[in-house]
Amino acid sequence: MIRNLDGYFFRIYRNNEWQSICFSDLTRDEQQEVLKDRSAEWLKSLAIGLGEKIKDIGDELNIICD
Repeated sequence: MIRNLDGYFFRIYRNNEWQSICFSDLTRDEQQEVLKDRSAEWLKSLAIGLGEKIKDIGDELNIICD
């Protein structure tokens, strides 16, 4: 299912066409492919952005995990 939750989109070749798909909707293999050869600074930036998005979703839906 494509949810478009995180806002970090990547061009991925799927189903014989190029598509813009956000990071959390990528398959594990696709995630590993877009992460390879990235700098530590780029990876930190992605991690911080994803963390902020998780917090936003939790705030919006009033979700707390124990």
